[in-house]
Amino acid sequence: MLEGQSYMISRAMTGSCEQEPKWIYMACQLLDRSKNKRNMNDESRDREKGQKHKRKKSPRSPLSPNIEEMGAISSETCDETDLNPAETDGDGSSGDYSDSNSLISSIGRDNSINCLLRCSRSDYGALASLNKSFRSLIQSGELYRLRRDMGITESWVYFSCHVLEWEAYDPYRGRWLTLPRLPHNECFMCSDKESLAVGTELLVFGKEVTSHIVLRYSILTNSWSSGKPMNSPRCLFGSASLGEKAIVAGGTDAQGNILSSAELYNSEKQTWITLPSMITPRKMCSGVFMDGKFYVIGGMASNTQLLTCGEEYDLKRGTWRVIPNMSSGLNGASGAPPLVAVVNDELYAAHYSEKEIRKYDKKNNSWITLGRLPERPASMNGWGLAFRACGERLIVIGGPRVLGGGMIELHSWIPKDGPPEWNMIASKHSGSFVYNCAVMGC
Repeated sequence: MLEGQSYMISRAMTGSCEQEPKWIYMACQLLDRSKNKRNMNDESRDREKGQKHKRKKSPRSPLSPNIEEMGAISSETCDETDLNPAETDGDGSSGDYSDSNSLISSIGRDNSINCLLRCSRSDYGALASLNKSFRSLIQSGELYRLRRDMGITESWVYFSCHVLEWEAYDPYRGRWLTLPRLPHNECFMCSDKESLAVGTELLVFGKEVTSHIVLRYSILTNSWSSGKPMNSPRCLFGSASLGEKAIVAGGTDAQGNILSSAELYNSEKQTWITLPSMITPRKMCSGVFMDGKFYVIGGMASNTQLLTCGEEYDLKRGTWRVIPNMSSGLNGASGAPPLVAVVNDELYAAHYSEKEIRKYDKKNNSWITLGRLPERPASMNGWGLAFRACGERLIVIGGPRVLGGGMIELHSWIPKDGPPEWNMIASKHSGSFVYNCAVMGC
């Protein structure tokens, strides 16, 4: 999945940051101000409550931050006493931010936004607590749209090792984050599910009795809601996202018919547009964006017929082109869909049966073996293992087979010349089987 060029967002004023010292300095001041303001408000409330009500301590540790710190802003981020700190400082005196509409009044609204664009999305929760103007700006999604236009992207990994539970990992801060639990639904729990991250949304597709449903998680509200259904609902499809848009292709309908149809989703408008159909109907296929085009790779034409071809969709021309043998050898009839990912417009595949990583040779339409996959993550014919592009990295997510518990591990490699050198960047106790995985870059 191509998520665009990723950048490490830092609050340290070094290197290129020195070109804009005032903006970055103001951002740091705001973050410190929001933390100090929270501390002062907490102390004030404690004094008012006295000994009658003892303030409850958060069960979370600094290594397990709450959802506000990951940039997912709920409507309860600020209480009424915190909504407009622009008018007064913590000591009741007039502050430097009297014009809250300007955000940072000393540099104006436009420069304030340019400053905020360079902050990590991890800090947006703290910034939203400053006043209504900051909270409204961040919840509107405007900052993410502008970041996308400027090519500023932080890619986070979202995955599910338990049916109704989703977690995220921020590789920039090295933090685990827990999303709200999915609404309980017996039919949805037992159905095949697909996932797709697009814009600031995570979409999870499944079935409810005989119909398909979509559940939508937004990082702007930190909540799940019903998503917009496709024009032709399906499961077991191939998909990929590029910015605020995504394409799904193939799959099966509610009656089990294998589809050739495709649709484009716009997360800003929450609309589905029917695209021209593929040349070959297929299910259990994979999708990627590469060189500005959408590719569907592999899949099954029936319950027994394995497809080795791929198809390329040209968004400008609105046409499909068959690429013979594009997925030859990447999966088997009983295996998972091809595990493919794109970094810097280069296509890679995790060959799960041989535990190899391969690179696609566009010119010769062939696959070149680069080296080995990480040894510890296990799979069942590719099921339970995730292989994704996360900014400039390739990520392998899975766990070793152990008795009496589970462990999930994230292994990372930045593609370059020579064989892959995998680094385990994170691990935690969890289920070791990955049901669904998506990467959100925004």
